[in-house]
This record gives sequence, structure tokens and C-alpha cells, in this order.
Amino acid sequence: MSMGLEHYLFVAFLLFAIGFFGVLLRKNTLVVFMCLELMLSASILALIAFSRFHSTAANPQMEGNLFALFIIAIAACEVAVGLAIIVALWRRNQTVELNEINALKH
Repeated sequence: MSMGLEHYLFVAFLLFAIGFFGVLLRKNTLVVFMCLELMLSASILALIAFSRFHSTAANPQMEGNLFALFIIAIAACEVAVGLAIIVALWRRNQTVELNEINALKH
């Protein structure tokens, strides 16, 4: 049994769904941040799968791989900024629970 495109897309969908529901249901800022990264990883997996299965030996298409590298670079910047914000909120409020943080309301 060979792995087809639908197998990779199914795994990407599962990862994205887990991340999506984690963002909706969790209250901890760090867990929400990890779920966002999981959703980003699911999109990278889908891009790589489409790139791999739509290229041929005569016409190697690397656009999906290039987009994935771009997304990984953006994710690294996102992690740096996101963790800095979480550390700043921890230092100010001594909590990372989303329902207890109201610093942006005023």
C-alpha cells in the first residue's frame, strides 16, 4: 500500500483540527500558542504534499517547498515575538491564563 496525497492531507487536516480546537477550548496562553504552531505545521505539511505529488521528473515544482521554508522563517519570528509577549504578561500579571489577562482592555 503506497502513501497517496489523500493520506498526507488527512494527517494535515487532523493536525489543523487539533490545533484549531485547542485554540478555541484552552485558556492557557502557552497552550494556545502551541496550538497555533500546530496549525502552522499542518499547513506546511499540506504545502509539501501538494508540491511533492504535483511534480514530475521532467518538471520538478519546488514552489511548495519554497513556501514551506518561508513559513518556517515566519514561524521563527512569530515564536520570538509571541514568547516575548507571554513573558512580559507573566512578569506583569504573574499569570498566563487568558481569562485573567485584561491588560489590553484599557
